[in-house]
Amino acid sequence: MQASSSRDEVPAGLLEDSEVRPSGSARPGKQSYGQILKSSVLIGGSSVLDIGLRIVRTKVMALLLGPTGIGLLGLYGSISEVVRSLAGMGINNSGVQQIAEAVGTGNTRRIAITVTTLRRVALVLGVLGALLLVIFCKPVSRLTFGDDRHASAVALLALAVLFGEVSAAQGALIQGMRRISDLARMSVLSALYGTLFSIPIVYIYGERGVVPSLVCVAAMSIVTSWWYARKVKVERVSINRREVTSQASGLLKLGVVFMASGLMTMGAAYAVRIIVLRKLGVEAAGHFQSAYALGGLYAGFIVQAMVADFYPRLTAAAATNDNLESNRLVNEQAQMGLLMAGPGVLATLSVAPFVIPLFYSASFEPAVEILRWNCLGIMLRVASWPMGFILIAKGERGRFFWTEVFGNVSYVGLVWLCVQSFGLTGTGVAFFGQYVLYWLLIYGVVRRVSGFRWTKANRQTGLFFAFLVAGVFASWYLLPRMAAMPLGIAATLLAGTYSVKTLCTLVPLERLPAVVRRGIVFFRLAPANTDG
Repeated sequence: MQASSSRDEVPAGLLEDSEVRPSGSARPGKQSYGQILKSSVLIGGSSVLDIGLRIVRTKVMALLLGPTGIGLLGLYGSISEVVRSLAGMGINNSGVQQIAEAVGTGNTRRIAITVTTLRRVALVLGVLGALLLVIFCKPVSRLTFGDDRHASAVALLALAVLFGEVSAAQGALIQGMRRISDLARMSVLSALYGTLFSIPIVYIYGERGVVPSLVCVAAMSIVTSWWYARKVKVERVSINRREVTSQASGLLKLGVVFMASGLMTMGAAYAVRIIVLRKLGVEAAGHFQSAYALGGLYAGFIVQAMVADFYPRLTAAAATNDNLESNRLVNEQAQMGLLMAGPGVLATLSVAPFVIPLFYSASFEPAVEILRWNCLGIMLRVASWPMGFILIAKGERGRFFWTEVFGNVSYVGLVWLCVQSFGLTGTGVAFFGQYVLYWLLIYGVVRRVSGFRWTKANRQTGLFFAFLVAGVFASWYLLPRMAAMPLGIAATLLAGTYSVKTLCTLVPLERLPAVVRRGIVFFRLAPANTDG
């Protein structure tokens, strides 16, 4: 994909909130950490609200439907995600990269062609995916539930596939432009409207309303994403067939790799749910879904902040084959991710017996042990994901694909083995085991690709949190609950203090929100030599 020879100036409104710069002008040190923190606060803040709304929605649905209904919700959601991953061809992810590269050139015509092609291809693929699900609704129903009584509900999911695909493409546009504040608002409003409209549907129709509620959530996402995508002013250009074909080819070549990765991830989750369903029953599937969803909420908080701004920035650095810059960005993102994730994981481990009943109900108690093991995997997930982005940003499609194959196959295989040995808790053990193996693999791969190594600061941070997490996790099996919980809370406070103090050495105090800055000064958490 070649840029046009003319390099017109990008309109100011196009890069609002983005702070896009060529990779060579990236500012290392505190300014770079500050950019990570800024995007993390924006996306993280929206994620907190998003998570709160999801909790409300899940709590109400758990009370209305019980474990069986939550299990159905997870199965239908998996079907929708697998079909979307297959039909979408990964263009929402490749679209972010293509748009970020186009914006970096400053060529408004190239930007317009890329955006227009992305929108057209997304609509076509969304329609094809919806038709595919309608045509194969009976086989999908038999594969999932063992009969075709759910075929009509599966067919109705076609609307969720169409809406989700179009919405994802519009989100890719906003993310590629690095309009982080709009991305944050879009996420919150989608969750708000989805909650307000989906709960009454389930309340009125019970289990028959599960699929309509999923369609409703997807419909709200397309409305909000359209509202913010329309604010991006793109030059109107006449595009010939050759340009469309060239752009579409670029989107699809990279997108196929993303599609394969997404399809494997969704397929692995689908396969795991079927293993649990067939070996342990529908109620056990509901317990698994509740722990998996709750653990995924906090992990999503960190990962979404990582993807929103870090991925486009890393892409810009990798485009110039600047390995030193790429490795620096990855190390910085990994350190920030660990500092933000550590206290939350420790808090979840400490109060897990109260978290599950609070967010669901007392009947979900078997999910507590799954959640504990998932917490161990979440720390490794946060540590390994920034390294994986090096392969994506540098266009190492083959290596990226095979590392994803390894991760997903190992997860399904470990679940199959661990469920037989440990029952329902085995799903959590498998989740942790998967990320142990994945971290070891991805570290070795990216070291060969870019010479990446964890910095001394990251090794120290990783060991600090590994010690605390392992200690709190083991305490619940070695000590009485009344002793383990205070120990976990003390470890959480220690981790939180460590994270805040470390952040104060990385980010100038003046870049922090005023309320946070006053709290840090009041509790004397800032080192004496901190700027500001």
